[in-house]
Amino acid sequence: MRDSETKTAVQEVAAAAATLSATGIVTTESDIGLKKELILAVQHTIAMFGATVLVPFLTGLSPTVALFTAGLGTLIFHLITKGMVPVFLGSSFAFIAPILAVKENFGLPYATGGIMVAGLVYVAMSLVIKLLGVERVRSFFPPTVTGPVIMVIGLTLAPVAIDMAKENWVVAIIVLISVILSSVFMKGFFKMVPILIGVVVGYLASMLLGIVDFEAIKNAAVFAVPDFMAPKFSWGAIAIVAPVALVTMMEHIGDIMTNGAVVKKDFLVKPGLHRTMLGDGLATMAAALLGGPANTTYSENTGVLALTKVYDPKILRYAAIFAIALSFVGKLGAIIQTIPTPVMGGICILLFGMIASIGMRTVAERVDFSHSRNLIISAVILVFGLSGVEILGLSGMSLAAVLGVILNKLLPEEV
Repeated sequence: MRDSETKTAVQEVAAAAATLSATGIVTTESDIGLKKELILAVQHTIAMFGATVLVPFLTGLSPTVALFTAGLGTLIFHLITKGMVPVFLGSSFAFIAPILAVKENFGLPYATGGIMVAGLVYVAMSLVIKLLGVERVRSFFPPTVTGPVIMVIGLTLAPVAIDMAKENWVVAIIVLISVILSSVFMKGFFKMVPILIGVVVGYLASMLLGIVDFEAIKNAAVFAVPDFMAPKFSWGAIAIVAPVALVTMMEHIGDIMTNGAVVKKDFLVKPGLHRTMLGDGLATMAAALLGGPANTTYSENTGVLALTKVYDPKILRYAAIFAIALSFVGKLGAIIQTIPTPVMGGICILLFGMIASIGMRTVAERVDFSHSRNLIISAVILVFGLSGVEILGLSGMSLAAVLGVILNKLLPEEV
Protein backbone atom coordinates (compact mmCIF):
# COMPACT_ATOMS: atom_id res chain seq x y z
CA MET A 1 0.00 0.00 0.00
CA ARG A 2 1.36 3.46 -0.94
CA ASP A 3 2.03 6.06 1.78
CA SER A 4 -0.84 8.25 0.51
CA GLU A 5 -3.26 5.32 0.70
CA THR A 6 -2.04 4.44 4.17
CA LYS A 7 -2.49 8.03 5.30
CA THR A 8 -6.02 8.11 3.85
CA ALA A 9 -6.95 4.87 5.61
CA VAL A 10 -5.63 6.16 8.93
CA GLN A 11 -7.59 9.39 8.49
CA GLU A 12 -10.79 7.45 7.78
CA VAL A 13 -10.35 5.32 10.89
CA ALA A 14 -9.62 8.41 12.97
CA ALA A 15 -12.71 10.17 11.62
CA ALA A 16 -14.90 7.16 12.38
CA ALA A 17 -13.47 6.93 15.89
CA ALA A 18 -14.07 10.64 16.47
CA THR A 19 -17.68 10.34 15.32
CA LEU A 20 -18.21 7.30 17.51
CA SER A 21 -16.70 9.00 20.53
CA ALA A 22 -18.83 12.09 20.00
CA THR A 23 -22.18 10.34 19.66
CA GLY A 24 -21.68 7.07 21.52
CA ILE A 25 -24.28 5.54 19.18
CA VAL A 26 -23.72 2.92 16.49
CA THR A 27 -26.28 2.94 13.68
CA THR A 28 -26.40 1.72 10.10
CA GLU A 29 -24.59 4.91 9.10
CA SER A 30 -21.69 4.32 11.50
CA ASP A 31 -18.42 3.06 10.07
CA ILE A 32 -16.53 1.47 12.94
CA GLY A 33 -14.89 -1.33 11.01
CA LEU A 34 -15.62 -5.06 10.71
CA LYS A 35 -13.41 -6.06 13.65
CA LYS A 36 -15.30 -3.88 16.13
CA GLU A 37 -18.64 -4.93 14.66
CA LEU A 38 -17.77 -8.60 15.19
CA ILE A 39 -16.75 -7.97 18.81
CA LEU A 40 -20.06 -6.19 19.40
CA ALA A 41 -21.83 -9.16 17.83
CA VAL A 42 -20.07 -11.51 20.26
CA GLN A 43 -21.42 -9.37 23.09
CA HIS A 44 -24.99 -9.83 21.82
CA THR A 45 -24.46 -13.57 21.37
CA ILE A 46 -23.29 -13.93 24.96
CA ALA A 47 -26.18 -11.82 26.27
CA MET A 48 -28.71 -14.04 24.46
CA PHE A 49 -27.05 -17.38 25.19
CA GLY A 50 -28.29 -18.07 28.72
CA ALA A 51 -31.99 -17.46 28.07
CA THR A 52 -31.84 -19.16 24.66
CA VAL A 53 -30.57 -22.47 26.03
CA LEU A 54 -32.53 -22.33 29.29
CA VAL A 55 -35.83 -23.32 27.64
CA PRO A 56 -34.39 -26.50 26.09
CA PHE A 57 -32.63 -27.34 29.34
CA LEU A 58 -35.97 -27.17 31.16
CA THR A 59 -38.05 -28.96 28.52
CA GLY A 60 -35.69 -31.63 27.22
CA LEU A 61 -35.19 -30.07 23.78
CA SER A 62 -31.65 -29.82 22.43
CA PRO A 63 -29.70 -26.69 23.51
CA THR A 64 -27.53 -26.81 20.38
CA VAL A 65 -30.63 -27.00 18.17
CA ALA A 66 -32.03 -24.01 20.10
CA LEU A 67 -28.85 -22.04 19.33
CA PHE A 68 -29.02 -22.99 15.66
CA THR A 69 -32.71 -22.13 15.29
CA ALA A 70 -32.29 -18.86 17.22
CA GLY A 71 -29.62 -17.78 14.76
CA LEU A 72 -31.57 -19.04 11.75
CA GLY A 73 -34.79 -17.45 13.03
CA THR A 74 -33.04 -14.12 13.53
CA LEU A 75 -31.78 -14.15 9.93
CA ILE A 76 -35.28 -15.02 8.68
CA PHE A 77 -36.72 -12.17 10.75
CA HIS A 78 -34.21 -9.69 9.33
CA LEU A 79 -34.95 -10.89 5.80
CA ILE A 80 -38.69 -10.35 6.24
CA THR A 81 -38.25 -6.97 7.97
CA LYS A 82 -35.78 -5.71 5.33
CA GLY A 83 -32.94 -5.68 7.86
CA MET A 84 -34.33 -2.61 9.63
CA VAL A 85 -35.08 -3.87 13.15
CA PRO A 86 -32.21 -4.57 15.60
CA VAL A 87 -33.70 -7.77 17.00
CA PHE A 88 -32.30 -11.15 18.01
CA LEU A 89 -34.83 -13.96 18.33
CA GLY A 90 -34.51 -16.63 21.01
CA SER A 91 -36.41 -19.31 22.91
CA SER A 92 -39.82 -18.26 24.27
CA PHE A 93 -40.41 -18.93 27.99
CA ALA A 94 -44.18 -18.79 27.47
CA PHE A 95 -44.12 -22.22 25.82
CA ILE A 96 -42.32 -24.08 28.65
CA ALA A 97 -45.45 -25.31 30.44
CA PRO A 98 -47.30 -26.51 27.30
CA ILE A 99 -44.17 -28.21 25.96
CA LEU A 100 -43.79 -30.14 29.22
CA ALA A 101 -47.48 -31.09 29.13
CA VAL A 102 -47.24 -32.39 25.57
CA LYS A 103 -43.95 -34.13 26.33
CA GLU A 104 -45.60 -36.12 29.11
CA ASN A 105 -48.72 -37.07 27.14
CA PHE A 106 -47.55 -37.25 23.53
CA GLY A 107 -43.77 -36.83 23.28
CA LEU A 108 -41.44 -33.96 22.35
CA PRO A 109 -41.86 -34.25 18.55
CA TYR A 110 -45.56 -33.48 19.00
CA ALA A 111 -44.66 -30.40 21.04
CA THR A 112 -42.67 -29.02 18.12
CA GLY A 113 -45.64 -29.83 15.87
CA GLY A 114 -47.79 -27.62 18.09
CA ILE A 115 -45.11 -24.93 17.95
CA MET A 116 -45.23 -25.01 14.15
CA VAL A 117 -48.97 -24.37 14.23
CA ALA A 118 -48.36 -21.52 16.70
CA GLY A 119 -46.07 -20.02 14.08
CA LEU A 120 -48.91 -20.30 11.58
CA VAL A 121 -51.11 -18.31 13.98
CA TYR A 122 -48.51 -15.53 13.85
CA VAL A 123 -48.52 -15.63 10.05
CA ALA A 124 -52.32 -15.39 9.97
CA MET A 125 -52.28 -12.45 12.38
CA SER A 126 -49.72 -10.66 10.22
CA LEU A 127 -52.20 -10.82 7.33
CA VAL A 128 -54.96 -9.43 9.55
CA ILE A 129 -52.72 -6.53 10.61
CA LYS A 130 -51.86 -5.86 6.96
CA LEU A 131 -55.56 -5.68 6.06
CA LEU A 132 -56.60 -3.53 9.03
CA GLY A 133 -53.67 -1.14 8.82
CA VAL A 134 -51.07 -0.23 11.39
CA GLU A 135 -52.81 2.98 12.45
CA ARG A 136 -55.85 1.05 13.61
CA VAL A 137 -53.58 -1.31 15.52
CA ARG A 138 -51.59 1.62 16.93
CA SER A 139 -54.77 3.20 18.34
CA PHE A 140 -54.94 0.29 20.76
CA PHE A 141 -51.45 1.03 22.11
CA PRO A 142 -51.01 4.74 22.97
CA PRO A 143 -48.23 5.80 25.41
CA THR A 144 -50.79 5.61 28.21
CA VAL A 145 -50.81 1.84 27.68
CA THR A 146 -47.34 1.10 26.32
CA GLY A 147 -45.38 3.06 28.97
CA PRO A 148 -46.75 1.13 31.98
CA VAL A 149 -46.64 -2.16 30.03
CA ILE A 150 -42.95 -1.64 29.26
CA MET A 151 -42.39 -0.99 32.97
CA VAL A 152 -44.18 -4.25 33.76
CA ILE A 153 -41.93 -6.15 31.34
CA GLY A 154 -38.79 -4.99 33.13
CA LEU A 155 -40.14 -5.27 36.67
CA THR A 156 -41.57 -8.78 36.20
CA LEU A 157 -38.16 -9.92 34.96
CA ALA A 158 -36.43 -8.42 38.01
CA PRO A 159 -36.95 -11.50 40.25
CA VAL A 160 -35.31 -13.65 37.56
CA ALA A 161 -32.19 -11.48 37.72
CA ILE A 162 -32.15 -11.57 41.52
CA ASP A 163 -32.55 -15.37 41.61
CA MET A 164 -29.56 -15.68 39.28
CA ALA A 165 -27.46 -13.17 41.21
CA LYS A 166 -28.14 -14.53 44.69
CA GLU A 167 -26.28 -17.77 43.95
CA ASN A 168 -23.14 -15.70 44.59
CA TRP A 169 -23.71 -12.05 45.40
CA VAL A 170 -19.97 -11.29 45.44
CA VAL A 171 -19.59 -12.27 41.79
CA ALA A 172 -22.88 -10.63 40.75
CA ILE A 173 -21.92 -7.32 42.38
CA ILE A 174 -18.44 -7.42 40.82
CA VAL A 175 -20.07 -7.89 37.41
CA LEU A 176 -22.63 -5.15 38.04
CA ILE A 177 -19.95 -2.67 39.12
CA SER A 178 -17.78 -3.61 36.12
CA VAL A 179 -20.63 -2.99 33.67
CA ILE A 180 -21.56 0.32 35.31
CA LEU A 181 -17.98 1.61 35.38
CA SER A 182 -17.38 0.52 31.79
CA SER A 183 -20.58 2.16 30.58
CA VAL A 184 -20.06 5.44 32.44
CA PHE A 185 -16.32 6.06 32.51
CA MET A 186 -14.77 4.26 29.54
CA LYS A 187 -14.36 6.03 26.20
CA GLY A 188 -14.74 5.10 22.55
CA PHE A 189 -15.10 1.43 21.66
CA PHE A 190 -14.75 0.11 25.22
CA LYS A 191 -17.78 2.16 26.22
CA MET A 192 -19.84 0.07 23.77
CA VAL A 193 -18.91 -3.35 25.19
CA PRO A 194 -19.71 -3.06 28.93
CA ILE A 195 -21.54 -6.41 28.94
CA LEU A 196 -18.60 -8.22 27.38
CA ILE A 197 -16.26 -6.58 29.88
CA GLY A 198 -18.60 -7.55 32.72
CA VAL A 199 -18.69 -11.19 31.58
CA VAL A 200 -14.89 -11.40 31.34
CA VAL A 201 -14.35 -9.77 34.74
CA GLY A 202 -17.07 -11.94 36.29
CA TYR A 203 -15.65 -15.12 34.77
CA LEU A 204 -12.17 -14.34 36.09
CA ALA A 205 -13.59 -13.56 39.54
CA SER A 206 -15.55 -16.83 39.46
CA MET A 207 -12.38 -18.74 38.57
CA LEU A 208 -10.57 -17.19 41.55
CA LEU A 209 -13.48 -18.16 43.80
CA GLY A 210 -13.50 -21.69 42.41
CA ILE A 211 -17.09 -21.74 41.17
CA VAL A 212 -16.40 -22.45 37.50
CA ASP A 213 -17.01 -26.09 36.54
CA PHE A 214 -14.70 -26.96 33.62
CA GLU A 215 -16.00 -30.52 33.29
CA ALA A 216 -18.31 -29.61 30.41
CA ILE A 217 -15.36 -28.23 28.43
CA LYS A 218 -13.32 -31.40 28.96
CA ASN A 219 -16.17 -33.67 27.87
CA ALA A 220 -17.37 -31.65 24.89
CA ALA A 221 -16.49 -32.69 21.36
CA VAL A 222 -14.64 -30.19 19.21
CA PHE A 223 -17.21 -30.56 16.44
CA ALA A 224 -20.76 -31.87 16.78
CA VAL A 225 -23.83 -31.62 14.54
CA PRO A 226 -26.93 -30.42 16.43
CA ASP A 227 -29.44 -33.14 17.20
CA PHE A 228 -32.20 -32.02 14.84
CA MET A 229 -35.68 -33.55 15.22
CA ALA A 230 -38.65 -33.59 12.85
CA PRO A 231 -42.04 -32.45 14.22
CA LYS A 232 -45.07 -34.70 14.59
CA PHE A 233 -48.67 -33.59 14.69
CA SER A 234 -51.64 -34.40 16.89
CA TRP A 235 -54.80 -32.34 17.38
CA GLY A 236 -54.51 -32.86 21.13
CA ALA A 237 -50.95 -31.55 21.24
CA ILE A 238 -51.80 -28.65 18.93
CA ALA A 239 -54.70 -27.66 21.19
CA ILE A 240 -52.29 -27.42 24.13
CA VAL A 241 -49.44 -25.52 22.44
CA ALA A 242 -50.83 -23.37 19.62
CA PRO A 243 -53.15 -21.09 21.71
CA VAL A 244 -50.09 -19.76 23.56
CA ALA A 245 -49.38 -17.74 20.39
CA LEU A 246 -52.35 -15.50 21.24
CA VAL A 247 -50.52 -14.51 24.43
CA THR A 248 -47.02 -14.17 22.95
CA MET A 249 -48.33 -11.90 20.19
CA MET A 250 -48.96 -9.28 22.88
CA GLU A 251 -45.37 -9.81 24.04
CA HIS A 252 -44.19 -9.35 20.46
CA ILE A 253 -45.99 -6.03 20.06
CA GLY A 254 -44.65 -4.83 23.40
CA ASP A 255 -41.08 -5.82 22.55
CA ILE A 256 -41.20 -4.20 19.10
CA MET A 257 -42.57 -0.99 20.63
CA THR A 258 -39.92 -1.07 23.36
CA ASN A 259 -37.22 -1.70 20.79
CA GLY A 260 -38.43 1.26 18.77
CA ALA A 261 -38.56 3.46 21.88
CA VAL A 262 -34.89 2.70 22.54
CA VAL A 263 -33.62 3.44 19.04
CA LYS A 264 -36.19 6.22 18.48
CA LYS A 265 -37.79 4.67 15.40
CA ASP A 266 -41.37 3.60 14.72
CA PHE A 267 -41.03 -0.02 13.61
CA LEU A 268 -44.81 -0.44 13.60
CA VAL A 269 -44.87 1.75 10.48
CA LYS A 270 -41.54 0.90 8.89
CA PRO A 271 -40.97 -1.92 8.13
CA GLY A 272 -44.45 -2.49 9.63
CA LEU A 273 -45.96 -4.58 12.41
CA HIS A 274 -47.26 -7.06 9.83
CA ARG A 275 -43.67 -7.72 8.74
CA THR A 276 -42.28 -8.15 12.25
CA MET A 277 -45.17 -10.48 13.12
CA LEU A 278 -44.63 -12.46 9.92
CA GLY A 279 -40.90 -12.68 10.57
CA ASP A 280 -41.49 -13.97 14.10
CA GLY A 281 -44.01 -16.53 12.83
CA LEU A 282 -41.82 -17.87 10.03
CA ALA A 283 -38.85 -18.05 12.41
CA THR A 284 -40.93 -20.07 14.88
CA MET A 285 -42.07 -22.43 12.12
CA ALA A 286 -38.46 -22.95 10.99
CA ALA A 287 -37.42 -23.69 14.58
CA ALA A 288 -40.20 -26.24 15.01
CA LEU A 289 -39.29 -27.91 11.71
CA LEU A 290 -35.80 -28.62 13.09
CA GLY A 291 -36.84 -29.56 16.62
CA GLY A 292 -36.22 -26.25 18.36
CA PRO A 293 -38.34 -24.17 20.76
CA ALA A 294 -40.60 -21.34 19.66
CA ASN A 295 -38.78 -18.13 18.78
CA THR A 296 -39.62 -14.75 20.25
CA THR A 297 -38.30 -11.21 20.36
CA TYR A 298 -36.05 -10.78 23.37
CA SER A 299 -36.30 -8.37 26.30
CA GLU A 300 -32.58 -8.97 26.91
CA ASN A 301 -31.96 -7.69 23.40
CA THR A 302 -33.72 -4.41 24.22
CA GLY A 303 -31.71 -4.08 27.41
CA VAL A 304 -28.45 -4.54 25.51
CA LEU A 305 -29.51 -1.89 22.98
CA ALA A 306 -30.38 0.58 25.74
CA LEU A 307 -27.13 0.00 27.60
CA THR A 308 -24.65 -0.07 24.70
CA LYS A 309 -26.38 2.24 22.18
CA VAL A 310 -25.44 -0.23 19.44
CA TYR A 311 -28.45 0.02 17.12
CA ASP A 312 -27.05 -1.35 13.84
CA PRO A 313 -29.18 -4.39 12.81
CA LYS A 314 -26.20 -5.74 10.86
CA ILE A 315 -24.44 -6.49 14.16
CA LEU A 316 -27.45 -8.57 15.25
CA ARG A 317 -27.14 -10.56 12.02
CA TYR A 318 -23.49 -11.22 12.80
CA ALA A 319 -24.59 -12.39 16.24
CA ALA A 320 -27.07 -14.77 14.58
CA ILE A 321 -24.29 -16.24 12.44
CA PHE A 322 -22.15 -16.68 15.57
CA ALA A 323 -25.02 -18.51 17.27
CA ILE A 324 -25.35 -20.89 14.31
CA ALA A 325 -21.60 -21.52 14.27
CA LEU A 326 -21.58 -22.01 18.02
CA SER A 327 -24.18 -24.75 17.71
CA PHE A 328 -21.63 -26.82 15.74
CA VAL A 329 -18.55 -26.11 17.88
CA GLY A 330 -18.88 -28.24 20.98
CA LYS A 331 -15.95 -26.74 22.88
CA LEU A 332 -16.99 -23.13 22.35
CA GLY A 333 -20.55 -23.86 23.37
CA ALA A 334 -19.28 -25.65 26.46
CA ILE A 335 -17.14 -22.65 27.45
CA ILE A 336 -20.16 -20.35 27.36
CA GLN A 337 -22.17 -22.93 29.29
CA THR A 338 -19.58 -22.73 32.08
CA ILE A 339 -20.29 -19.03 32.64
CA PRO A 340 -21.63 -19.12 36.22
CA THR A 341 -25.24 -18.10 36.76
CA PRO A 342 -24.39 -15.14 39.07
CA VAL A 343 -22.30 -13.61 36.28
CA MET A 344 -25.37 -13.43 34.04
CA GLY A 345 -27.42 -12.39 37.07
CA GLY A 346 -25.26 -9.32 37.61
CA ILE A 347 -25.73 -8.35 33.97
CA CYS A 348 -29.47 -9.01 33.95
CA ILE A 349 -30.00 -6.75 36.99
CA LEU A 350 -28.95 -3.82 34.83
CA LEU A 351 -30.54 -5.03 31.57
CA PHE A 352 -33.98 -5.64 33.07
CA GLY A 353 -33.78 -2.41 35.05
CA MET A 354 -33.04 -0.59 31.80
CA ILE A 355 -36.28 -1.92 30.29
CA ALA A 356 -38.34 -0.67 33.25
CA SER A 357 -36.56 2.69 33.00
CA ILE A 358 -37.49 2.99 29.31
CA GLY A 359 -41.13 2.56 30.32
CA MET A 360 -40.72 5.26 32.95
CA ARG A 361 -39.25 7.59 30.36
CA THR A 362 -42.17 6.95 28.00
CA VAL A 363 -44.63 7.77 30.78
CA ALA A 364 -42.74 10.86 31.93
CA GLU A 365 -42.35 12.31 28.44
CA ARG A 366 -45.67 11.42 26.81
CA VAL A 367 -48.39 10.79 29.43
CA ASP A 368 -50.29 13.56 31.21
CA PHE A 369 -51.17 12.28 34.68
CA SER A 370 -53.25 15.33 35.47
CA HIS A 371 -56.08 13.36 33.81
CA SER A 372 -57.64 10.72 36.06
CA ARG A 373 -58.24 8.53 33.01
CA ASN A 374 -54.51 8.07 32.48
CA LEU A 375 -53.94 7.43 36.17
CA ILE A 376 -56.59 4.70 36.19
CA ILE A 377 -55.19 2.92 33.13
CA SER A 378 -51.65 3.04 34.49
CA ALA A 379 -52.73 1.85 37.94
CA VAL A 380 -54.61 -1.17 36.59
CA ILE A 381 -51.76 -2.14 34.26
CA LEU A 382 -49.13 -1.97 37.00
CA VAL A 383 -51.11 -3.80 39.68
CA PHE A 384 -52.39 -6.65 37.52
CA GLY A 385 -49.13 -6.88 35.58
CA LEU A 386 -47.03 -7.29 38.73
CA SER A 387 -49.49 -9.29 40.85
CA GLY A 388 -48.92 -12.67 39.23
CA VAL A 389 -52.68 -13.27 39.02
CA GLU A 390 -53.98 -15.26 36.03
CA ILE A 391 -57.28 -14.48 34.31
CA LEU A 392 -58.52 -16.57 31.36
CA GLY A 393 -55.03 -17.91 30.83
CA LEU A 394 -53.47 -14.44 30.75
CA SER A 395 -50.95 -13.24 33.31
CA GLY A 396 -48.13 -10.75 33.73
CA MET A 397 -47.39 -8.49 30.80
CA SER A 398 -50.04 -10.09 28.56
CA LEU A 399 -52.81 -9.55 31.10
CA ALA A 400 -51.62 -6.00 31.77
CA ALA A 401 -51.59 -5.21 28.06
CA VAL A 402 -55.08 -6.62 27.45
CA LEU A 403 -56.57 -4.72 30.40
CA GLY A 404 -54.80 -1.53 29.33
CA VAL A 405 -56.11 -1.82 25.77
CA ILE A 406 -59.68 -2.44 26.99
CA LEU A 407 -59.65 0.48 29.42
CA ASN A 408 -58.10 2.77 26.81
CA LYS A 409 -61.03 2.05 24.45
CA LEU A 410 -63.78 2.14 27.11
CA LEU A 411 -62.83 5.21 29.13
CA PRO A 412 -63.77 8.50 27.43
CA GLU A 413 -61.10 11.05 26.58
CA GLU A 414 -61.04 13.95 29.06
CA VAL A 415 -61.32 17.47 27.74
